[in-house]
Amino acid sequence: MTQHTIEVVSNEQRVFPPPAEFAQRAAVHSLESYQALYQRSISDPEGFFGEQAKQLHWFKAPTQVLSWKPPHAEWFADGTLNLAYNCIDRHVAAGRGDKLALIWEGEPGEIRKLTYRDLLREVSRCANALQSLGIAKGDRVGIYMGMVPEAAIAMLACARIGAIHSVVFGGFAAEAVADRMNDARAKAIITQDGTWRRGSVVPLKAQVDKALESCPSVEHVIVLERTKTPIERRPGRDHMWHDVVSKASDQHEAPPLPAEQPLFILYTSGTTGKPKGVMHTSAGYLLGTYLTCKYVFDMRDDDVYWCTADIGWVTGHSYIVYGPLSNGVTALMYEGAPNQPDPARFWDIIERHKVTTFYTAPTAIRTFVKWGDSFPGKHDLSSLRLLGSVGEPINPEAWMWYRKVIGGDRCPIVDTYWQTETGSIIVTPLPGAIPSKPGSCSLPFFGISPKVLREDGTEAGPNEGGLLVIDKPWPSMLRTVWGDDERFKQQYFSRFPGKYFTGDGARKDQDGFLWVMGRIDDVVNVSGHRLGTAEIESALVSHPAVAEAAAIGIADDMTGQAIVVFVTLKGDVEPSPELNSKLMDHVANEIGKFARPKSIRFADAVPKTRSGKIMRRLLRDVASGKETKGDMTTLEDISVLAKLRGEEG
Repeated sequence: MTQHTIEVVSNEQRVFPPPAEFAQRAAVHSLESYQALYQRSISDPEGFFGEQAKQLHWFKAPTQVLSWKPPHAEWFADGTLNLAYNCIDRHVAAGRGDKLALIWEGEPGEIRKLTYRDLLREVSRCANALQSLGIAKGDRVGIYMGMVPEAAIAMLACARIGAIHSVVFGGFAAEAVADRMNDARAKAIITQDGTWRRGSVVPLKAQVDKALESCPSVEHVIVLERTKTPIERRPGRDHMWHDVVSKASDQHEAPPLPAEQPLFILYTSGTTGKPKGVMHTSAGYLLGTYLTCKYVFDMRDDDVYWCTADIGWVTGHSYIVYGPLSNGVTALMYEGAPNQPDPARFWDIIERHKVTTFYTAPTAIRTFVKWGDSFPGKHDLSSLRLLGSVGEPINPEAWMWYRKVIGGDRCPIVDTYWQTETGSIIVTPLPGAIPSKPGSCSLPFFGISPKVLREDGTEAGPNEGGLLVIDKPWPSMLRTVWGDDERFKQQYFSRFPGKYFTGDGARKDQDGFLWVMGRIDDVVNVSGHRLGTAEIESALVSHPAVAEAAAIGIADDMTGQAIVVFVTLKGDVEPSPELNSKLMDHVANEIGKFARPKSIRFADAVPKTRSGKIMRRLLRDVASGKETKGDMTTLEDISVLAKLRGEEG
């Protein structure tokens, strides 16, 4: 097994205690309170989470909390509830139907506001429409949409009837949609004619049509009209949203569903090429998102909460839809780009809608820094009381800018660490209780037991880099990989038996604060998008000019990581700038624009082991201009490396 030497280079020493005024009103208001709750959650998880689960609405309250047969966990298995009921109906029943649930702003400037009562009607209509098309409990429904309220409505409607949704990011191309729908064996897909992005229409229905050429399981397509882009309609298969959803009854009784009813499948890239269908179930996932919203974002009744993620990623699932709505707050959704029509768009939105909590990615923050202070400086951001960061470690300089320029030196920052697989935030400051260190995700959330281990399984010492694992089950953890439980066991629990391996390197400092140091595998994280190198390589090799491709990630000031690909051409093809450009476009067309490589380098060969595995570590050194260090004994032909460096002709 490859040794992963994780070097600790950070020397960040700044510490920011929670602001006194914030702490006074916070749900958890001191470090001592956090520590007492945390210790209880670790020493008596069944008692702790059994109590916390009483905050949800149950049709049948569970009598058992946890069944743990590593690596399989069941939470609240004999209880029944309905996730959509918890997000909508119970608020209406409690007399809060007139409270705003969603504020939506389209890129061209339209604004829609839906109360909890409005949302209940729309979700009921969508649930009835799905059932009228024969969609039943356990059926899989694909959702391939932009950032429109109907995307959240579709998710909640699936959850309401027990159908399993699989949301595909609207930036993915047809092939990626087809791969995911085929793996899930989806019965229906919900999409829209197009969505707005940077002043242009991104056609979505056309991509679905292309994908469905090779998706025999999909019987129905529901299409929302958003941009009035002309679309092809296949009789019997394609249905317009305004025909089947808008005309359906707005009355629908939420049925009791088992706590372990599968809720969604969300595909995340791995190193083997084929994306993994991470499967989450209802009650444990809901509790995880509910509690993290309540305590991490310290949600209050009068909050206007804005998470800037796309609904196609887990952050959108947990922190645009299920977490905020289960807490009964007002969530904001924005359709388009942050610089449309100019780089002040986000700050304009915050000012106009009086946003109180802002949750975004370090990539976005670094972009804002690049655009300059003048854009936020033109707007009143005094409504903000809390800032959040998600997607990758945030560098301290960006953290400080975020605090000063956006937060006015008064807003705590919650730098949150979690994954698609964890379902909800697992390491984070609690803003009224835990001091912040720029660049550190700080301390574990309730029930999370993280360990930093050496390769041999022993625990690493303070400030020693190692491998991050979680050694106890938690409610919102993934249950399996859809259709491939063996892969689930192998991927997450084989490295350290009985412990969940995150795939990340990390260290704990002298105060027990966690510092995540990045992936130890070959997943490239570009602007918060986790992409397997094998998917990028497969896309390139599908081009007729390419014989072989090797993709790696290198550090990038703007996107966190950027993709560099070494390409070996077929014998009769000559390298050229023209071909370079065509190959970049090819990757964008095959996977999505966000996967477009920063650089493509033509090479006669790439360094490989004797068994034929590409040595990406060496390629990263070449691409970054670093001296090659470490073991090269398995390298088949050292001259290949010299040639790439230009050391021989």
